[in-house]
Parts: sequence; structure tokens; C-alpha cells
Amino acid sequence: MTAEPGTRVLKATPEAIEAAARCLGQGGLVAFPTETVYGLGADARNGEAVARLYAAKGRPAFNPLIVHVASRAAAHGLAQFDAAAEALAAAFWPGPLTLVLPKRPACGVADLALAGLDSVAVRVPSHAVAHALLEAFDGPVVAPSANRSGHISPTSAAHVLADLRGRIDMVIDGGTCAVGVESTIVSCLGEPTLLRPGGVAREAVERVLGRTLAVPTIADDAPQRLEVIAPGMLASHYAPKARLRLNVQTARAGEALLAFGEAVEFSGTTLNLSPRGDLIEAAANLFSHLRALDASGAKSIAVMKVPHDGLGEAINDRLARAAAPRTTIGQGTA
Repeated sequence: MTAEPGTRVLKATPEAIEAAARCLGQGGLVAFPTETVYGLGADARNGEAVARLYAAKGRPAFNPLIVHVASRAAAHGLAQFDAAAEALAAAFWPGPLTLVLPKRPACGVADLALAGLDSVAVRVPSHAVAHALLEAFDGPVVAPSANRSGHISPTSAAHVLADLRGRIDMVIDGGTCAVGVESTIVSCLGEPTLLRPGGVAREAVERVLGRTLAVPTIADDAPQRLEVIAPGMLASHYAPKARLRLNVQTARAGEALLAFGEAVEFSGTTLNLSPRGDLIEAAANLFSHLRALDASGAKSIAVMKVPHDGLGEAINDRLARAAAPRTTIGQGTA
């Protein structure tokens, strides 16, 4: 199998696994097989690598990504487990189950991968190649399906190349995926809730829990500022307490300024998404800068214009949602 220059395709050998781990450590993008579908991997701790992943997939918005780890012990380093989560992890990991859990304060996962939320979606895959790569990399890896956003999920290396050749660094060819559908996602942010059906049947999860899974209820008229906490689930995304003014040319006294490129003259608190005008750097800084400016005590944040091309579309989407009128809507356990 061949690919255009820029995307290496390697059979799943120990040497290829080591090369893929080095690539991830250098901020590269590596597609690899899991038992569900092929994932597009990036170092979960590297915000710029995560931004490049979004750009490669052409994702329309910065939604939270599932973090893959090699073991339950590694998952405990990222998230807080209650009794239900412990039972599910013991029963189904390694395997096609993702748990949405409260993140640990020092989990190290990039804000962009979490979409600024205080929860993390995590799973331990059972595929031998995925496990070997995670062991060799020795760190958390975000890995949404290795396809362009909105396209059919890939279950072979050929499917990955059809969508992403020339857009990613490497594909590890481990044959065809056994399950062929994405992982089941269960939220343990309170009452266990089924967010997405997938490779583990609902009935199997309910047998372990000894109770029925809740199902999220989302109003049909939910406002645009609602976003997902995991693939397949709408919930309130991170938004600052301060009001946002978008596409400003000047900032006002008492405001904080979120700049992009050459900043406007302003003596107040200022953070720049990317002084050099790089959209990948801007995406990596988006949530952390919003949090920092919100913590400054400013009641309003003036936001300079960000170009709408490439990742700028997703950046502007998030900024528009954060700036939307605040409406209180019941979110159940989300």
C-alpha cells in the first residue's frame, strides 16, 4: 500500500510501533487500529498537536476528544472514579467502552482536547497494536476516528488514506478492525448515563451496574451555546463568566483583551492567542486564555477578529457560543 509523500504507511511491527511513538512525541499525527475503528492519534498533552489533529480532520467545532491510555492505572491518573466507574472499568477494560469522568486537576490533558471542560472521556483499548503503541508512547493519546469530519468511520488503513493521505504523518496498518463501530460512551458524572451506543451493549453495561442507564434529555430548542461533553451528547460547554465582545478594534477601560496577531494598543490585562497570527497556535491557547482572562476579574473580554479560514472557523464558532446570551437549561447529569 502506498501513500502520497508526507504520510508514511508502516505494517504493524515492533519497529513501526517505536517509530509511531517517536512521531507522537514530536507532535505528529499517527493513525492506528483499535478494536472499534482506526483512530487518529495525537499527544493529548500537546495543545498544538491536538489543533493540528482538528485541522487534519476538518472538524467543524472543538468538541471533546476521547483520551486513550494503556491501563486502568493510567486512567486513574487522569480522572476520578466513583464506584460505578470502577465497576465498569473492571468489567469492560480493555475494550470498546469510554467513560466520561471528572478530570483530576493535574491530569495534564490539553484544554483544547477537553474543550475547556472539567470532565475527561477516557478508555483503554484492547487492540494489540493500539495497546503496544500506548505502552511505547507512555502517555495519553487522543484518537478520534481517522477520517474527515462527517465521513464514514475507517476500519482499514486504506479507508484512512482515502480521507487523510498527505494530511497526517503516519498510518500503522494493523489490518481490519474487529468491532467496526465506535465505543459505547457512558457518563459517570453523577447517575450513569448512556451518551452513545457502541461496541458494548447497553444490556451488558446495565447488568454490571445492576440498574438501568439514564438517557440524556435535550430540548429540541436547545440554544447554540450548548455543546457536547463527548461524541453524541449535548451539554453546556465551557463559557467564561465575563461577557465577550467579538471582533473588536479597541478595548474599553475595565475590560480584558484577547488578542490575535498584532495587538491593539491597550494598557489592561491582555493575552494573545497567537502574536504571529498562527491559527494552530491560537486554537491551542483558546480555552486556557479564556480561563485566565476570566480569572482576572474583568466583567467583559474584548476579542480581536480571528480569520475564519482553516481552524479559524472552529475558533470563531467557540467564541460565538461563549458570547451568546446566557440561558439556563436543565442538563440532567451533564
